[in-house]
Amino acid sequence: MKRRETGILGEKIARDFLTNRGYRILETNYRCPHGEVDIIAWHRDCLVFVEVRTKRSLKFGSPEESITPAKKEHLIATAWHYQQTLEAPPPLWRIDIVAVELDRQSKPSRIELTENAVTGD
Repeated sequence: MKRRETGILGEKIARDFLTNRGYRILETNYRCPHGEVDIIAWHRDCLVFVEVRTKRSLKFGSPEESITPAKKEHLIATAWHYQQTLEAPPPLWRIDIVAVELDRQSKPSRIELTENAVTGD
């Protein structure tokens, strides 16, 4: 399985995982001049931007560890850009991470959600 195929599979697994936890998916693969975010959803009264990281091996670290400081900056800028496109941006928003680890049969061996994982601090 190629890297892009792994990413697509991980995003599908993450969408199902989030939907089962009450997230309402609004958009996927939102792109703007600042970057891209995998999933935009509502969860309770909060607009949520979700970065999905999928790994088939932990040889080079966990999925969470693959998010660089530059990627975090791009996620924040993309979230701000998206909100500027809304007529009435919500007062509450956050950036979550869904980490997906796949086994040799491309089945999820671990799916973990970290809420508010990326902040502007």
